[in-house]
Amino acid sequence: MPKINVYLPDELAEAVKQAGVPVSAVCQRALEQAVRRVTAIRETVLTDLDDEPTGALAHFTARTRTVLTLAVERAESAGAARLGTAHLLAALLDEGGNLALHVLGALEIEPKQVAHDLARRQPGDHRPVPADTDPSRFDGPAANAVELAVTEAIGLGHNYVGCEHLLLGLVGEPDGAAGQVLRALGADPKLVRRAVSAALAGYVHLRAQTGQDRPAVPADARKELAAVLRAELAPLTRRIARLEEHLGLDTES
Repeated sequence: MPKINVYLPDELAEAVKQAGVPVSAVCQRALEQAVRRVTAIRETVLTDLDDEPTGALAHFTARTRTVLTLAVERAESAGAARLGTAHLLAALLDEGGNLALHVLGALEIEPKQVAHDLARRQPGDHRPVPADTDPSRFDGPAANAVELAVTEAIGLGHNYVGCEHLLLGLVGEPDGAAGQVLRALGADPKLVRRAVSAALAGYVHLRAQTGQDRPAVPADARKELAAVLRAELAPLTRRIARLEEHLGLDTES
């Protein structure tokens, strides 16, 4: 039977040992589920997203489906063979009102800078057009990012996949342009996950005030929400800074 090494953070590895978790069985089950989801996502054709979603996109919110529609339009206009992570991230920026953008704002990552860095990574017009071009289908990294988004939603105990989960998926996916751009701008996966949790807590507060299921963030509440996010992130940010200083890393590079 083939063997695959799984690397865990030190704290998690120690917790797993102390709890006596059957790592092999748990990983096998999780990987089987992930493979099924990724396969379903790769086979999904992104059409009729205005209708009630089924299959791999069954739990995607209306706003997330709007982002997917915008991503398809971007991929089509670029003549891309498949829809990639760069199209997904650009579509998050295009949509303009999603929670993912508020999270980036709290991390002091400007959408204009993200768009600029993404544009620098786009291939030139001289690239050959593959015979099997279909921009309504995900490429490998994009499918993996969407799978990670679903996994993040499940891990947070949510029964829906929102733009904030898609951002987490893009940040965590190692090979696509979107994740590379975001991480280079300081979107560490742990920080982003913490920011998403804080932002969702803010949404719960707004929902209690407005009675809306998924309230939009009013213009006068955005600064307050950003302040809450920064306060939540401050302890972790300081810990990372101290670690970088201890390791002698150049944080300005």
